[in-house]
Amino acid sequence: MPPRKIIIDTDPGQDDAVAILLALSSPEDMEVLGITAVAGNVPLELTQKNARIVCELAGKTDVPVFAGCDRPLGRQLVTAEHVHGKTGLDGPSLPDPTMPMQDQHAVDFIIETLRREDAGTVTLCVLGPLTNIATAFEKAPDVIERVQQIVLMGGAYFEVGNITPTAEFNIYVDPEAAEITFKSGVDIVVMPLDVTHKALVTQPRNDAFRDLGTPSGIAVAQMTDFFERFDKEKYGSNGAPLHDPCVTAYLIAPELFSGRRINVEIETRSDLTRGMTVADWWGVTDRPANATFIGDLDADGFFALLVERIGRL
Repeated sequence: MPPRKIIIDTDPGQDDAVAILLALSSPEDMEVLGITAVAGNVPLELTQKNARIVCELAGKTDVPVFAGCDRPLGRQLVTAEHVHGKTGLDGPSLPDPTMPMQDQHAVDFIIETLRREDAGTVTLCVLGPLTNIATAFEKAPDVIERVQQIVLMGGAYFEVGNITPTAEFNIYVDPEAAEITFKSGVDIVVMPLDVTHKALVTQPRNDAFRDLGTPSGIAVAQMTDFFERFDKEKYGSNGAPLHDPCVTAYLIAPELFSGRRINVEIETRSDLTRGMTVADWWGVTDRPANATFIGDLDADGFFALLVERIGRL
């Protein structure tokens, strides 16, 4: 089977960086057509820079990087420096990128690529707020039916919220964009907090990254050393959740994950629950299923895959 063609839409973020490294180290499984940056964990000026830093860390400077939307569709931008640090990639000391930023806007690249490639052959891997994706769908509705699949990190059900009591960060930042995406009719696979909170970077797992002895392995260990301090204090766990790599790992080894095909709606109006993913896990409504909502993973298999693939770089 030929590698799956993907566009990575991202707001790096240390865990975004790990997800990107996993994709770039797996050419037999996925062909990265481009990386599109969006404002989220940190402002766009930093997310587009961080995406290029990660490409250079991986030695993949031929992957084009595009800057996209610098704010949500209809709201002020909320960022997460309190988790990811001032740069978004705090932890390792990585040089500024020398590879160029592409002149084309990320949204136009997404549209152009979906029109150019055969229909049903491009998967959108979304690691941040859905602003770029929804903007592309609104600007060029003809591309919606050409998307093979959207695999995204966002939302929660049993784990409720991590930025508010009811909302996960990526969905909360731009709930209107999430609503457009979930109502698009595209085949969607969701990696909510319910599964990502089971992908914990414990000390032995982080030591395995560091023991690779490579620039990428050491950088991953330093990144998780940094952001785990916040998450371990917040959750009282023995490690930090590695959220975004669940997206790219799913495309390589879907057998590591399990979930249900259910209806997911996005709350956009309530001040109390804005950004909540209202997931009909128990099938108590007659609303049609529109997403595969992942609930569990083989954590040992997941980390073994990460270490093996990142060790290639």
